[in-house]
Amino acid sequence: MSILRNDFLWGGAVAAHQLEGGWQEGGKGVSVADVMTKGAHGQPRQITDGVQPGYHYPNHHAIDFYHRYKEDVALFAELGINCFRTSIAWSRIFPKGDELEPNEEGLKFYDDLFAECQKNGIELAITLSHFEMPYHLVTEYGGWRNRKTIEFFLRFARVCFNRYKGIVKYWMTFNEINNQANYQEDFAPFTNSGLKYEPGEDREAIMYQAAHYELVASAKAVALCHQIDPDAKIGCMIAMVPIYPYSCSPDDMMAATTAMHRRYWFTDVHCKGHYPNYMNRYFERSKIDLDITKEDLMDLREGTVDYIGFSYYMSFVVNGKDKAPVYDYDEAQDLVKNPYVPASDWGWQIDPTGLRYSLNWFADRYDLPLFIVENGFGAVDEVDEEGKIHDQYRIDYLKAHLAAMKDAVNYDGVDVIGYTPWGFIDLVSAGTGEMKKRYGMIYVDLDDYLQGSGNRSKKDSFSWYQKVIESNGEQL
Repeated sequence: MSILRNDFLWGGAVAAHQLEGGWQEGGKGVSVADVMTKGAHGQPRQITDGVQPGYHYPNHHAIDFYHRYKEDVALFAELGINCFRTSIAWSRIFPKGDELEPNEEGLKFYDDLFAECQKNGIELAITLSHFEMPYHLVTEYGGWRNRKTIEFFLRFARVCFNRYKGIVKYWMTFNEINNQANYQEDFAPFTNSGLKYEPGEDREAIMYQAAHYELVASAKAVALCHQIDPDAKIGCMIAMVPIYPYSCSPDDMMAATTAMHRRYWFTDVHCKGHYPNYMNRYFERSKIDLDITKEDLMDLREGTVDYIGFSYYMSFVVNGKDKAPVYDYDEAQDLVKNPYVPASDWGWQIDPTGLRYSLNWFADRYDLPLFIVENGFGAVDEVDEEGKIHDQYRIDYLKAHLAAMKDAVNYDGVDVIGYTPWGFIDLVSAGTGEMKKRYGMIYVDLDDYLQGSGNRSKKDSFSWYQKVIESNGEQL
């Protein structure tokens, strides 16, 4: 008998902006993803001032799922998945974000997509905000630095909960909300919260204020979901990158503890309903004065999540030398290479045991069901003379991580409800805007400039994952 639950969710994960395309169809508005150019490893994507001529915006076309979803869902069904994690593009439903009424044509697209999934026995796990904020909310309101955005988000959430009551069982609020802990760079604060900084602004304070408003919006959305559809489950979504001490030096141990605080206090608020003392003390020490009302604190208490959804790709290592006594974490400065694990071509450290550690860390701290909603291996795939893609490296990566997940369930008693590997069909990379950084088990014939037939084909990992699903994880 399988050690995994009989109702275990085997699936795949994507985001609307990375595969749909159709960026101006069906009344869709411009999103934050639509103003980001193609980058590459070591070359950040540019965030332009609106959509400008002469730039390549890969999310505009992506893999054209908007028009090809029926054939893709048929492939998903052939793969055998029983769960599809995607997002509802906020700017399809409210093109500018501040309208009073939703865009019916945008909702109709998701009506049809979800019906196609249901017809094929595929459960839906839907993220409300996955790096797809309407760009108008950035230019007119400053993104999530503005408290008004809570109201706009809840209007969007209410429409989704009412429309898909009884259809969507699993919801998540904000994708990888804690990525913006690295507030000094441009990408995460913009994609997470629509933040564009002026010279001389206190980026850290602005990020924390935006995150607070998002956490309040998330908590209010959780309460709203429970009210509208009591049978649905709604969780947070955290980017889990465990941060190890470089050595057993006490300084390294304390630096790792503080680093974990700085990246995962978001989860504390989502799950426990209040700010942890270590963050309150940090705000005091750093003279960060946030707009937090008594009503906000009540909303946080009343809107704790049902489960933790999280991504896991890699681990980090931190050095605590000369950082006593505060050990404040600076992600841009403090990370060091882990000598015990290899890395991908994009520099991501490959650490399957880190997934088991992460599952235990979450379980020990929060005692909630856990849902691995992203895990995968980005690599350059070569098509051979017969049109085949032999991606044993991807199979090896996924197999090792699934083995670690099973160990966490079998030996450690962790409650894992599902596994949806990231980008199980090739799509545009969020971080670089490339197509050549492929995660999929389904190959899409498009290059970095989206030239190609767009035809879909199965990689070796497709048949491997079929067998994993058929055996409920027994056959890896």
